[in-house]
Amino acid sequence: MTQFDKAAFSHSGDGAEALAFGRHIIRITAEQTGGSLGCFEAEVPAGEGPPFHVHEKEEEFFRILEGRFAFWCNGSRVELTEGGVICVPRGSVHTFQNVGDTMGRLMVVMTPGGFEGFFPAVAGEPGASMDRIGQIAAQFNLRFVFDHAVAA
Repeated sequence: MTQFDKAAFSHSGDGAEALAFGRHIIRITAEQTGGSLGCFEAEVPAGEGPPFHVHEKEEEFFRILEGRFAFWCNGSRVELTEGGVICVPRGSVHTFQNVGDTMGRLMVVMTPGGFEGFFPAVAGEPGASMDRIGQIAAQFNLRFVFDHAVAA
């Protein structure tokens, strides 16, 4: 890991594309920040979002770049539109969904960094079973919670 003593940046249009659970653009990696954080953009089709999950070691910050999203965190729900932000604490059961009618875009910052590697890792194993995806997730301190219901 490199020392984080110079600014990490990503020009408009830069980033490494990972096609796993939709299109993700990795903008800044943990390697660039000495492990401090990772940053990626996610394109989320209308009606889509991940299953409930927990990041065991990372806080997660979202900024809505385009669209309308609902977020659920530890039993609470909030709806946000373009320009809105939300911070999700580590260890919380959470999810989000694009509740708009068009493609939505999110900027996501994880601290500490490293989770941004999950999407390229999954993309590297096309057709992986959910069991295998769960194994990959565990390598990135991610746990899916499939028995959690969405509250209105």
